[in-house]
Amino acid sequence: MKKIVFSLAVMGAFVSCMQAQKAKEKVVVKQVQQKKVTSIDSATVRKHLYTLASDEMQGRKPGTEGMEKATQYIENEYKRIGLKPFKGLEGYRQNFTHKGIEMSNIIGVLEGKSKKDEYVIVSAHHDHLGMKKDGEGDRIFNGANDDASGVVGVLALAEYFANKGENERSIVFVCFTAEEMGLVGSKYFGKDIDPTKFVAGINLEMIGKTPSFGPNTAWLTGFERSSFGKIVQQNLKGTGYQLFPDPYKKFNLFFRSDNASLARLGVPSHTFSTTPIDVDKDYHKVSDEAETLDIGVLTETVKAVARGTESIINGKDTPTRVEIKE
Repeated sequence: MKKIVFSLAVMGAFVSCMQAQKAKEKVVVKQVQQKKVTSIDSATVRKHLYTLASDEMQGRKPGTEGMEKATQYIENEYKRIGLKPFKGLEGYRQNFTHKGIEMSNIIGVLEGKSKKDEYVIVSAHHDHLGMKKDGEGDRIFNGANDDASGVVGVLALAEYFANKGENERSIVFVCFTAEEMGLVGSKYFGKDIDPTKFVAGINLEMIGKTPSFGPNTAWLTGFERSSFGKIVQQNLKGTGYQLFPDPYKKFNLFFRSDNASLARLGVPSHTFSTTPIDVDKDYHKVSDEAETLDIGVLTETVKAVARGTESIINGKDTPTRVEIKE
């Protein structure tokens, strides 16, 4: 009898210990989940950047093996994060043909709660110039700042908002193709949507270098065309990060990135940037390598975009519409 009692006591202690261990593990898991929710970390930013701007991607020109590798990488990240396909699509690719080249926009959706039929688009272009046909030395246009940096932002923001789980509006994450060929991908996307359901466009272009305004700053194209920029400025008060209107008006940048395709439809769609297209010494050169970017600048800019646009994504603020008169 004593042996039975002793055995039961040992079993009870073992079960108790196991329960305590499981409870401890649950706390650790919860802490990890909370960390994911509240952080856009530089390690993840670095991983995305160095992958997308690697020589293996061969400059990400539409129709090439390198572009297919980049597309698969983005698709795998969408799947890992848990994004859903866009309406009417079986997967993340919106396939079409342009000038005999088969290409794809890569689209993933994070469905909203109370306003799931209202959309905020977060975008960047994942294509670049490919490779030089001949010559010595480096022949790959890696396109790190233009625009692997923007795609990094799209992926980081997708994971951030998915983990946070507080978006009242649906978020459409898009990596547009063939921007370098004349905004081809974003124009195609715009043909098949109801623009009245898109309340804002957050486009990211060349966000990996310190801007002329100094550290912890970015600028927005078409600032005066809607209330979008002022909403972001208000949300960034007290954060130590500042957003300015585009200071490079002579470059007509509002119409030179994918935001323009949606803005022409009335969507308050603007581009965040830290580097002006025609001033960056590495712009459209083989020297646009991941090593030339500042991971800290890139990470802090993505964090600022998240904080600055969160009230729009959560349904609190709605920017005024854009009117284009050319």
